[in-house]
Amino acid sequence: MKGQILKIHSDFYYVKFADNAEVFECKIREVLKKQKQKVLVGDFVECTDINLNKKTAVIEKIFSRTNFLTRPSVANVEQVIIISSIKEPDLDFEQLNRYISLAKYHKIKAKLCFNKNDLSEDDSIIEKIFGIYEPLGFEIVFTSALEKLGIEDFTEILGSKMTVFCGNSGVGKSSLINSIAPNLNIKTKEVSEKTSRGTHTTRHCEIIEIKRGKKFIKIIDTPGFSNLKFDFLLPNQIDELFDEIKKHKSGCKFKDCLHIHEEDCNVLANLSEIDISRYRSYLSFVQEAKEFKEKIKRQGTKKETSQKQGLNKQVAKISTRKRQSARNTLRQNIYKDFESVE
Repeated sequence: MKGQILKIHSDFYYVKFADNAEVFECKIREVLKKQKQKVLVGDFVECTDINLNKKTAVIEKIFSRTNFLTRPSVANVEQVIIISSIKEPDLDFEQLNRYISLAKYHKIKAKLCFNKNDLSEDDSIIEKIFGIYEPLGFEIVFTSALEKLGIEDFTEILGSKMTVFCGNSGVGKSSLINSIAPNLNIKTKEVSEKTSRGTHTTRHCEIIEIKRGKKFIKIIDTPGFSNLKFDFLLPNQIDELFDEIKKHKSGCKFKDCLHIHEEDCNVLANLSEIDISRYRSYLSFVQEAKEFKEKIKRQGTKKETSQKQGLNKQVAKISTRKRQSARNTLRQNIYKDFESVE
Protein backbone atom coordinates (compact mmCIF):
# COMPACT_ATOMS: atom_id res chain seq x y z
CA MET A 1 0.00 0.00 0.00
CA LYS A 2 1.13 3.54 -0.76
CA GLY A 3 1.06 6.07 2.05
CA GLN A 4 2.62 9.32 3.19
CA ILE A 5 4.87 9.89 6.20
CA LEU A 6 3.20 12.31 8.62
CA LYS A 7 5.79 12.23 11.39
CA ILE A 8 9.16 10.71 12.26
CA HIS A 9 10.10 9.96 15.86
CA SER A 10 13.21 8.02 16.78
CA ASP A 11 13.23 4.90 14.51
CA PHE A 12 9.48 4.98 13.91
CA TYR A 13 7.72 6.41 10.86
CA TYR A 14 4.05 7.32 11.17
CA VAL A 15 2.28 6.69 7.86
CA LYS A 16 -1.24 7.41 6.65
CA PHE A 17 -2.55 5.47 3.66
CA ALA A 18 -5.70 7.48 2.82
CA ASP A 19 -7.92 10.32 4.02
CA ASN A 20 -9.79 9.45 7.23
CA ALA A 21 -7.57 6.38 7.69
CA GLU A 22 -5.75 5.63 10.91
CA VAL A 23 -2.03 6.29 11.28
CA PHE A 24 0.27 3.24 11.15
CA GLU A 25 3.52 2.97 13.11
CA CYS A 26 6.14 1.71 10.67
CA LYS A 27 9.73 0.52 10.66
CA ILE A 28 12.03 0.71 7.66
CA ARG A 29 13.64 -2.26 5.89
CA GLU A 30 17.28 -2.84 6.81
CA VAL A 31 18.28 -2.72 3.15
CA LEU A 32 17.06 0.90 2.94
CA LYS A 33 19.08 1.73 6.05
CA LYS A 34 22.19 0.19 4.49
CA GLN A 35 21.63 2.25 1.36
CA LYS A 36 21.45 5.27 3.71
CA GLN A 37 18.35 6.58 2.01
CA LYS A 38 17.24 9.76 3.72
CA VAL A 39 13.58 9.52 4.72
CA LEU A 40 11.66 12.78 5.23
CA VAL A 41 8.29 13.88 6.50
CA GLY A 42 6.09 14.20 3.40
CA ASP A 43 7.71 11.28 1.58
CA PHE A 44 5.39 8.86 -0.19
CA VAL A 45 6.30 5.27 0.64
CA GLU A 46 5.26 1.72 -0.20
CA CYS A 47 4.54 -0.52 2.79
CA THR A 48 4.15 -4.26 3.29
CA ASP A 49 3.62 -6.58 6.27
CA ILE A 50 0.59 -4.51 7.22
CA ASN A 51 -1.04 -5.49 10.51
CA LEU A 52 -4.52 -3.96 10.66
CA ASN A 53 -5.04 -4.86 14.31
CA LYS A 54 -1.76 -3.50 15.66
CA LYS A 55 -1.65 -0.68 13.07
CA THR A 56 1.94 -1.50 12.10
CA ALA A 57 3.74 -1.96 8.76
CA VAL A 58 7.19 -2.02 7.14
CA ILE A 59 8.44 0.56 4.63
CA GLU A 60 9.77 -1.20 1.51
CA LYS A 61 10.26 1.68 -0.91
CA ILE A 62 10.55 5.47 -1.00
CA PHE A 63 8.99 7.06 -4.08
CA SER A 64 10.67 9.88 -6.01
CA ARG A 65 10.05 13.37 -4.63
CA THR A 66 8.63 16.31 -6.54
CA ASN A 67 10.82 18.56 -4.35
CA PHE A 68 12.22 18.86 -0.86
CA LEU A 69 13.47 21.46 1.60
CA THR A 70 16.74 20.98 3.45
CA ARG A 71 15.77 23.23 6.35
CA PRO A 72 13.27 22.19 7.59
CA SER A 73 13.76 18.68 6.18
CA VAL A 74 10.44 17.98 4.43
CA ALA A 75 9.45 16.56 1.03
CA ASN A 76 6.73 17.00 -1.61
CA VAL A 77 5.84 20.55 -0.57
CA GLU A 78 3.45 22.58 -2.75
CA GLN A 79 3.93 25.95 -1.06
CA VAL A 80 5.75 27.66 1.80
CA ILE A 81 4.06 30.13 4.13
CA ILE A 82 6.65 32.22 5.93
CA ILE A 83 5.27 33.40 9.26
CA SER A 84 6.79 36.45 10.93
CA SER A 85 5.62 38.49 13.90
CA ILE A 86 5.19 42.26 13.91
CA LYS A 87 6.09 42.38 17.60
CA GLU A 88 7.30 39.99 20.31
CA PRO A 89 9.69 39.12 18.72
CA ASP A 90 10.22 42.17 16.49
CA LEU A 91 10.12 41.68 12.74
CA ASP A 92 13.54 40.61 11.44
CA PHE A 93 13.76 41.51 7.75
CA GLU A 94 17.02 39.65 7.15
CA GLN A 95 15.61 36.43 8.62
CA LEU A 96 12.47 36.88 6.50
CA ASN A 97 14.65 37.29 3.40
CA ARG A 98 16.52 34.10 4.33
CA TYR A 99 13.32 32.07 4.29
CA ILE A 100 12.21 33.70 1.04
CA SER A 101 15.58 32.94 -0.59
CA LEU A 102 15.52 29.35 0.66
CA ALA A 103 12.09 28.80 -0.94
CA LYS A 104 13.38 30.46 -4.12
CA TYR A 105 16.41 28.15 -4.18
CA HIS A 106 14.14 25.09 -3.97
CA LYS A 107 11.71 26.59 -6.53
CA ILE A 108 8.75 26.45 -4.16
CA LYS A 109 6.17 29.25 -4.14
CA ALA A 110 6.26 31.36 -0.97
CA LYS A 111 3.51 33.41 0.68
CA LEU A 112 3.94 35.80 3.60
CA CYS A 113 1.98 35.95 6.85
CA PHE A 114 2.61 38.64 9.47
CA ASN A 115 1.15 37.61 12.82
CA LYS A 116 0.56 39.51 16.11
CA ASN A 117 -0.76 42.49 14.18
CA ASP A 118 -2.74 43.52 17.27
CA LEU A 119 0.48 44.34 19.15
CA SER A 120 1.57 47.10 16.77
CA GLU A 121 0.17 50.61 16.67
CA ASP A 122 2.69 51.73 14.06
CA ASP A 123 1.17 51.60 10.57
CA SER A 124 4.52 52.50 8.98
CA ILE A 125 5.78 48.93 9.43
CA ILE A 126 2.76 47.62 7.48
CA GLU A 127 3.37 50.18 4.74
CA LYS A 128 7.03 49.15 4.61
CA ILE A 129 6.12 45.47 4.25
CA PHE A 130 3.73 46.18 1.38
CA GLY A 131 6.26 48.56 -0.22
CA ILE A 132 9.00 45.92 -0.26
CA TYR A 133 7.22 42.63 -0.94
CA GLU A 134 4.06 43.42 -2.89
CA PRO A 135 6.02 44.66 -5.97
CA LEU A 136 7.93 41.33 -5.86
CA GLY A 137 4.64 39.46 -6.35
CA PHE A 138 4.15 37.97 -2.88
CA GLU A 139 0.72 37.27 -1.44
CA ILE A 140 0.60 38.95 1.98
CA VAL A 141 -1.79 38.51 4.91
CA PHE A 142 -1.84 40.12 8.36
CA THR A 143 -3.21 38.11 11.27
CA SER A 144 -3.66 38.04 14.99
CA ALA A 145 -4.10 34.52 16.32
CA LEU A 146 -4.96 35.96 19.75
CA GLU A 147 -7.68 38.30 18.50
CA LYS A 148 -8.78 35.94 15.68
CA LEU A 149 -8.09 38.65 13.07
CA GLY A 150 -7.29 37.77 9.45
CA ILE A 151 -7.86 34.04 10.05
CA GLU A 152 -10.20 33.69 7.06
CA ASP A 153 -7.63 35.35 4.79
CA PHE A 154 -4.99 33.05 6.22
CA THR A 155 -7.15 29.97 5.59
CA GLU A 156 -7.74 31.14 2.02
CA ILE A 157 -4.02 31.31 1.15
CA LEU A 158 -3.56 27.84 2.62
CA GLY A 159 -6.07 26.38 0.15
CA SER A 160 -5.82 22.61 -0.17
CA LYS A 161 -2.09 22.54 -0.97
CA MET A 162 0.55 20.75 1.07
CA THR A 163 1.94 23.74 2.98
CA VAL A 164 5.04 23.99 5.13
CA PHE A 165 5.25 26.70 7.81
CA CYS A 166 8.60 28.46 8.23
CA GLY A 167 9.41 31.01 10.88
CA ASN A 168 11.36 31.75 14.04
CA SER A 169 10.27 30.40 17.40
CA GLY A 170 7.62 32.55 19.03
CA VAL A 171 6.06 34.05 15.90
CA GLY A 172 2.83 32.11 16.45
CA LYS A 173 2.87 29.18 14.03
CA SER A 174 1.19 26.82 16.50
CA SER A 175 -1.26 29.53 17.61
CA LEU A 176 -2.39 30.05 14.01
CA ILE A 177 -3.04 26.31 13.62
CA ASN A 178 -5.08 26.41 16.83
CA SER A 179 -7.07 29.33 15.40
CA ILE A 180 -8.04 27.23 12.39
CA ALA A 181 -8.65 24.03 14.35
CA PRO A 182 -9.13 24.74 18.10
CA ASN A 183 -9.77 21.05 18.81
CA LEU A 184 -6.10 20.27 18.08
CA ASN A 185 -5.03 22.33 21.11
CA ILE A 186 -1.38 22.45 20.06
CA LYS A 187 0.97 23.52 22.87
CA THR A 188 2.17 27.15 22.79
CA LYS A 189 4.47 29.27 24.97
CA GLU A 190 4.95 32.97 25.62
CA VAL A 191 7.98 34.84 24.27
CA SER A 192 10.76 35.12 26.85
CA GLU A 193 10.85 38.56 28.53
CA LYS A 194 14.57 38.20 29.16
CA THR A 195 15.69 37.41 25.60
CA SER A 196 12.64 38.72 23.63
CA ARG A 197 12.81 35.44 21.72
CA GLY A 198 10.45 32.53 21.39
CA THR A 199 11.03 29.12 22.91
CA HIS A 200 10.64 25.87 20.98
CA THR A 201 7.21 24.28 21.43
CA THR A 202 7.20 22.24 18.19
CA ARG A 203 9.97 19.64 18.52
CA HIS A 204 9.73 17.92 15.15
CA CYS A 205 8.21 18.28 11.69
CA GLU A 206 4.72 16.88 11.42
CA ILE A 207 1.93 16.95 8.84
CA ILE A 208 -1.29 18.15 10.46
CA GLU A 209 -4.52 17.45 8.59
CA ILE A 210 -7.47 19.76 9.19
CA LYS A 211 -10.83 18.94 7.64
CA ARG A 212 -12.69 21.93 6.13
CA GLY A 213 -15.94 20.81 4.53
CA LYS A 214 -15.09 18.06 2.06
CA LYS A 215 -11.43 19.06 1.76
CA PHE A 216 -8.37 18.65 3.95
CA ILE A 217 -5.89 21.39 4.75
CA LYS A 218 -2.44 19.82 5.09
CA ILE A 219 0.09 21.80 7.09
CA ILE A 220 3.64 20.76 7.92
CA ASP A 221 4.34 22.37 11.29
CA THR A 222 8.06 22.82 11.91
CA PRO A 223 10.34 23.77 14.82
CA GLY A 224 11.43 27.40 14.77
CA PHE A 225 15.04 28.10 13.87
CA SER A 226 17.16 31.15 13.13
CA ASN A 227 20.67 29.93 12.23
CA LEU A 228 19.97 29.22 8.56
CA LYS A 229 23.03 30.13 6.47
CA PHE A 230 23.81 30.17 2.76
CA ASP A 231 27.04 28.27 3.26
CA PHE A 232 26.20 25.75 0.54
CA LEU A 233 26.24 28.09 -2.48
CA LEU A 234 28.96 29.96 -4.34
CA PRO A 235 28.93 33.80 -4.21
CA ASN A 236 27.89 34.24 -7.85
CA GLN A 237 24.76 32.11 -7.27
CA ILE A 238 23.21 34.36 -4.63
CA ASP A 239 21.82 37.00 -7.03
CA GLU A 240 19.56 34.30 -8.56
CA LEU A 241 17.63 34.31 -5.26
CA PHE A 242 16.74 38.03 -5.52
CA ASP A 243 14.44 38.85 -8.46
CA GLU A 244 15.01 42.60 -8.17
CA ILE A 245 18.79 42.09 -8.48
CA LYS A 246 18.59 39.33 -11.08
CA LYS A 247 16.67 41.52 -13.54
CA HIS A 248 19.56 44.03 -13.67
CA LYS A 249 22.54 41.63 -13.69
CA SER A 250 22.55 41.08 -17.46
CA GLY A 251 23.65 44.69 -17.88
CA CYS A 252 26.79 44.27 -15.76
CA LYS A 253 30.16 44.52 -17.50
CA PHE A 254 31.49 41.30 -15.95
CA LYS A 255 29.65 37.99 -15.96
CA ASP A 256 30.97 37.10 -12.49
CA CYS A 257 29.97 40.48 -11.03
CA LEU A 258 28.92 40.26 -7.38
CA HIS A 259 27.30 43.73 -7.40
CA ILE A 260 29.33 45.04 -4.47
CA HIS A 261 31.96 47.46 -5.84
CA GLU A 262 32.68 46.21 -9.37
CA GLU A 263 33.25 48.53 -12.30
CA ASP A 264 30.19 49.20 -14.53
CA CYS A 265 27.85 47.17 -12.35
CA ASN A 266 24.29 47.60 -13.61
CA VAL A 267 22.83 46.52 -10.26
CA LEU A 268 24.70 49.26 -8.40
CA ALA A 269 23.61 51.73 -11.07
CA ASN A 270 19.98 50.82 -10.29
CA LEU A 271 20.35 50.46 -6.54
CA SER A 272 17.62 53.07 -5.97
CA GLU A 273 15.10 50.48 -7.28
CA ILE A 274 16.15 47.88 -4.68
CA ASP A 275 15.05 48.15 -1.06
CA ILE A 276 18.04 48.69 1.22
CA SER A 277 17.06 45.87 3.63
CA ARG A 278 16.92 43.43 0.71
CA TYR A 279 20.30 44.56 -0.60
CA ARG A 280 21.85 44.28 2.88
CA SER A 281 20.49 40.72 3.11
CA TYR A 282 22.03 39.99 -0.28
CA LEU A 283 25.45 41.24 0.91
CA SER A 284 25.17 39.13 4.07
CA PHE A 285 24.37 35.98 2.07
CA VAL A 286 27.24 36.66 -0.36
CA GLN A 287 29.65 36.89 2.57
CA GLU A 288 28.45 33.52 3.89
CA ALA A 289 28.89 32.03 0.41
CA LYS A 290 32.43 33.47 0.21
CA GLU A 291 33.31 31.75 3.49
CA PHE A 292 31.93 28.49 2.07
CA LYS A 293 34.02 28.93 -1.09
CA GLU A 294 37.19 29.44 0.95
CA LYS A 295 36.38 26.39 3.03
CA ILE A 296 36.02 24.04 0.05
CA LYS A 297 39.19 25.49 -1.51
CA ARG A 298 41.13 24.53 1.63
CA GLN A 299 39.49 21.17 2.30
CA GLY A 300 38.40 19.90 -1.11
CA THR A 301 35.09 18.17 -1.70
CA LYS A 302 35.97 14.65 -2.89
CA LYS A 303 34.68 11.95 -0.57
CA GLU A 304 34.56 8.17 -0.55
CA THR A 305 30.85 7.48 -1.10
CA SER A 306 28.97 4.74 0.71
CA GLN A 307 26.67 4.04 -2.26
CA LYS A 308 26.94 3.11 -5.89
CA GLN A 309 24.51 2.90 -8.78
CA GLY A 310 23.49 -0.57 -9.86
CA LEU A 311 20.48 -2.05 -11.65
CA ASN A 312 18.76 1.37 -11.68
CA LYS A 313 18.95 1.77 -7.91
CA GLN A 314 21.33 2.91 -5.21
CA VAL A 315 23.03 0.05 -3.39
CA ALA A 316 25.36 -0.02 -0.40
CA LYS A 317 29.02 -0.03 -1.34
CA ILE A 318 31.67 -2.06 0.50
CA SER A 319 34.14 0.22 2.26
CA THR A 320 37.76 0.50 1.08
CA ARG A 321 39.03 -1.30 4.19
CA LYS A 322 36.66 -4.22 3.74
CA ARG A 323 37.49 -4.50 0.02
CA GLN A 324 41.22 -4.68 0.85
CA SER A 325 40.54 -7.29 3.53
CA ALA A 326 38.60 -9.41 1.04
CA ARG A 327 41.43 -9.21 -1.50
CA ASN A 328 43.99 -10.32 1.11
CA THR A 329 41.82 -13.31 2.01
CA LEU A 330 41.51 -14.20 -1.66
CA ARG A 331 45.32 -14.17 -2.10
CA GLN A 332 45.82 -16.37 0.98
CA ASN A 333 43.33 -18.93 -0.34
CA ILE A 334 45.10 -18.99 -3.72
CA TYR A 335 48.45 -19.65 -2.01
CA LYS A 336 46.88 -22.46 0.03
CA ASP A 337 45.55 -24.05 -3.17
CA PHE A 338 49.05 -23.95 -4.73
CA GLU A 339 50.59 -25.56 -1.64
CA SER A 340 47.99 -28.33 -1.61
CA VAL A 341 48.66 -29.08 -5.30
CA GLU A 342 52.42 -29.25 -4.67
